[in-house]
Amino acid sequence: MVCGRTLFLLSLAVVMSQGIAAPASVTVSNHSRATACAEEDNVSLHLWAPGITRLRVEALPPPYLDRVDRDITTPDFSGCTFDGSAHPTDPAYRFREGRVVLHDGPRWRIVGLTLPTFWRPQRVPVRLGQRTVRGIHLLQVFAKTGDASSPREVLVLYPADGYWRIKPVPAPRFGDGVYGSSFLLGPVVDDGRPVVNIASIRIETRPLVLRLRFADGGQARVAVAEASRERTALDVSFAPPWHRATPFATLRSMHVAPDNADVSEIRWRQDANAALQVQPLETVQRIEATDVRFGRSIPSRHNTSAPDLRFHDFEAAGR
Repeated sequence: MVCGRTLFLLSLAVVMSQGIAAPASVTVSNHSRATACAEEDNVSLHLWAPGITRLRVEALPPPYLDRVDRDITTPDFSGCTFDGSAHPTDPAYRFREGRVVLHDGPRWRIVGLTLPTFWRPQRVPVRLGQRTVRGIHLLQVFAKTGDASSPREVLVLYPADGYWRIKPVPAPRFGDGVYGSSFLLGPVVDDGRPVVNIASIRIETRPLVLRLRFADGGQARVAVAEASRERTALDVSFAPPWHRATPFATLRSMHVAPDNADVSEIRWRQDANAALQVQPLETVQRIEATDVRFGRSIPSRHNTSAPDLRFHDFEAAGR
């Protein structure tokens, strides 16, 4: 039997045979809608590009963070039609609740949670070493850093719908910190909301790498390149190169107003030599970028310390 690593290396060889990867730009299209609910993901920003093979995703502290003493993390359902116990449009599949520690080493702790209910029935196999677990809804990665009294969660992945969230190691005054925007990596399709269907996940810990096999073919290698106060960074590789009619990534977030949002503006460069452009989220419809950051410039009363998300270092296979 051919193992997942061998398949990825074979696919990578195909990429190399098609030409050396080169810096690339991507198209970002805005499919967001207005809402009064601060607990609803009404922001959808799709990233498209032919032939994409690599990119980096970073979670960065918002630029105003040094001026903030108190984090605001309390949910606000005042403008919502639901109370937070469940979204009214979601189905509720039932599972046997559980928690499993997949890895607890000198650098990382990796935990899998099975929730009592989840909105999708998929039971994606997650393998680490010789152990395979099915039915994990929330995969948590905790970083063990020298300046923290206990491991700090810096990454979560929902295997059943493909959602990722990352954040830098929080400053002590912010406790465990909070997530803000989430994102998808892989063939994004609509199932009531954007999702990525993952067939299986294999985890390596030296270095920390998550290898994803997608349900309709293709693979991604996601390496945790850094987890620090400055950033948490993921280096992503696709094999084979991205030649699909779907986005290769989607950012999902919330926006009610500039001071009540997880993302309220977009910063980007059209190419390496171009000037930085900054526009409010709602004014952007479609842009071309080699470097794009989704974030905030003024403190938000929603998840105040939540990070900006930056997508850059795009590469595409040569032709």
